[in-house]
Amino acid sequence: MTKPSITTRNGDHGYTSLFSGEQIEKSDPRADAYGDLDELVSILGVAYAHASDSDLRTRIEQIQQELFVVGAELATSLSHVDKLEHRISEKQVVALDEQCRKTEAGIQMPNGFILPGGSVVGAFLDHARTVARRVERKVVALHRNGFVKNELLLVWVNRLSDYLWLLAREDEGDALRKKDLSS
Repeated sequence: MTKPSITTRNGDHGYTSLFSGEQIEKSDPRADAYGDLDELVSILGVAYAHASDSDLRTRIEQIQQELFVVGAELATSLSHVDKLEHRISEKQVVALDEQCRKTEAGIQMPNGFILPGGSVVGAFLDHARTVARRVERKVVALHRNGFVKNELLLVWVNRLSDYLWLLAREDEGDALRKKDLSS
């Protein structure tokens, strides 16, 4: 049996396939959005690799798993999205809201602006947060242009950046780097 390869050696001529098989240009807004989502999953992987707290690692991995659900929906045409086994639903939105509440209750909320870098993991989570916001902007554009219809996907992606901010503050603890705006 021949070992499968990651490459076809045929070239793709600037096209890629959606999960449903349709060909789109790599510059298509959907490919752009799920490319940024892939970047977000990877940054979270770096945070995961540096995290020593097993609970934080579990929460990061959960986000990564749910981002694959988001990616699948972004990479599926509307005519086939009902065939997806998993989609972001009210259940995921409620769960993320609950994680935000629990995390916020366990930290001292900082006053003022925070400079990323109080901890390595916190800095990676802040980086992930900025990419999550970029992903959110692209998902909103896809929604406005009729490529995405799932309103709960918009809500979940919006909450994600808040959650990542909270996780970064939790990891930093007393090592917060506050920005002094008095000067």
